[in-house]
Amino acid sequence: MSAEEATINPDGSQTFSEDPTAEASGEGAGDAGEMPEDAIPEEEIPAGIDPAIYLALAAVAFVLIFMVLRMRRKRANADVDDFFSNLDGEKFDIKLPAAVDEYYEVKAKCESEGWVPGQPSNPPSQQHRLLAQALMKRCMADIPIVTHIQRESAGMNKLYSQSMCSVKQWKSYQAAEAMVSAEVEEVRAEADEVEPGWSQVIWRQAMQYHQMVKQREEQAKQAQQQAQQAQAKAIMEQQRNAQAEKAKADAEKNRVANAEKAAEELLKQEEREKQAKEGMKGLKKGFLG
Repeated sequence: MSAEEATINPDGSQTFSEDPTAEASGEGAGDAGEMPEDAIPEEEIPAGIDPAIYLALAAVAFVLIFMVLRMRRKRANADVDDFFSNLDGEKFDIKLPAAVDEYYEVKAKCESEGWVPGQPSNPPSQQHRLLAQALMKRCMADIPIVTHIQRESAGMNKLYSQSMCSVKQWKSYQAAEAMVSAEVEEVRAEADEVEPGWSQVIWRQAMQYHQMVKQREEQAKQAQQQAQQAQAKAIMEQQRNAQAEKAKADAEKNRVANAEKAAEELLKQEEREKQAKEGMKGLKKGFLG
């Protein structure tokens, strides 16, 4: 604050004037209060984390994620390969029925007895009938594997076209299909040797006979199940009746026992009342006497 000097005028008024020394001292004080720019201390900036570390961490994380995903994909592919390689692994591991060998045994026996292939006999000879029966038995025994290959053919071809089955499974299917196809043609050739023209209808006849046999087996199975169910029902009914009879007998036994107990209690009660009356009579006689 600057110092002012008061001056009294003739008319009695006062005027004030600034003290130059005070102003100078004030200016000096102001100059003294100011600090040079180079004298201001610089604020220390903390050292930050090197960005290269972030990049390194990101690279490591990326590598880890990549490895995890790769392992999962590899494991998934392995599971898929195992699934398709093990999918119905024994589905096409089929063999020809024993009726095939039995037919050739019968054929060799008939040929040794004078039967000539391709020459029908009228009336049919014993060898002709035996061979025809053996061939039909063979054909009927082939029906399950033939229908199995026919049923799986479309699905396997679709899977193979879409690369959804293993090479091993595809080769197994092809081998089974070739074996069954060869068996079908062999049966037809044998049918023409037994009876010319029979090859055109033998498989249809075998299918019909096979369905008849299957229906009979199903009927026999159902009849057996029904008999077993009826037998089980009869046994349960007998057990139920036996339990009812036992419960009835137990109830009657309990009723008799309860009646006897009640009668015994009644007799005891009567005996106690009789004894009480006799005691009262004795007391009265004692008082009167």
